[in-house]
Amino acid sequence: MGLIESILFATVAAGTPLLLVALGELICEKSGMLNLGAEGMMSIGAVAAFVAAFTFESTWFGLASAIVAGALLSLIYAVITVHLMANHVATGLAVAIFGVGLAAFLGKPFEAKVLPSIKPTELPWLSDIPVIGPALFGQPWMVYVTWVLFGLVVWFLAHTRGGLILKSVGESPEAATAVGIDVIRVRYLAILFGGAMAGLGGAFLSLFHTPMWAEGMVAGKGWIALALVVFATWRAWRVFFGAYLFGGVMIAQLFVQSSPIPINIPAQLLSALPYLATIVVLVLISRNAKMIRLNSPASLGKPFRKESS
Repeated sequence: MGLIESILFATVAAGTPLLLVALGELICEKSGMLNLGAEGMMSIGAVAAFVAAFTFESTWFGLASAIVAGALLSLIYAVITVHLMANHVATGLAVAIFGVGLAAFLGKPFEAKVLPSIKPTELPWLSDIPVIGPALFGQPWMVYVTWVLFGLVVWFLAHTRGGLILKSVGESPEAATAVGIDVIRVRYLAILFGGAMAGLGGAFLSLFHTPMWAEGMVAGKGWIALALVVFATWRAWRVFFGAYLFGGVMIAQLFVQSSPIPINIPAQLLSALPYLATIVVLVLISRNAKMIRLNSPASLGKPFRKESS
């Protein structure tokens, strides 16, 4: 595989967990819930996937465990914010810190262990396309599952009654309640889906990307995925392309560090590039306040109290 093919292949691999988490957060925020706990949910999903896959020698069991672990952690956030009406930002930060710490504790006995690498699954004919074929269609099968999930999210938001209900809850929970929509139920389901997707994103890291568990392996990817939703202005197609754009930034520093041509840039600065890029993008987007207002759910981050009839 040539240099260009290697860069594209690594970009897709690096962007896939971002896409998984960002899609879950997109659905969550469409319901009006601002869940900043993605980093913790990714971490707990990564450790749950590795421990289950290592113990039971089953990748499928690992993925299922990650989904359940991420959803359970998101349930804590849901109870505190939806039922107790606590501040979304403070609760999300607490869940993120708790999830990262819990993952480090649970994963301590498994730090020196590894899983067998999962071989790429080449798609017939498509993987033979020059340059892009091996990069896009010679990936682990979880990448293709992620693309299917993306298609389902796009279809759900654009062409289903459920998607319309979700968006109406995010725009005005009071109006949605007035027409008989159970806002609490919709928000719970959206939060659980977001947690499950974050857990799945963590599982991709510990089972497919680097088949091992190491404390801190999520390394801020949950925060980047949160920023990605804002970068995409809450539009699914922009989330898709943004995930791989940020994935490219993340792997660019690795190729620069391993380049045979000497480049006098400190390794620490190169490692910080994805996070610097995130800050720059958010600053640029925030300059257009009108676009943010038009695209963000009107009730995002606001507590909702269901009035007794």
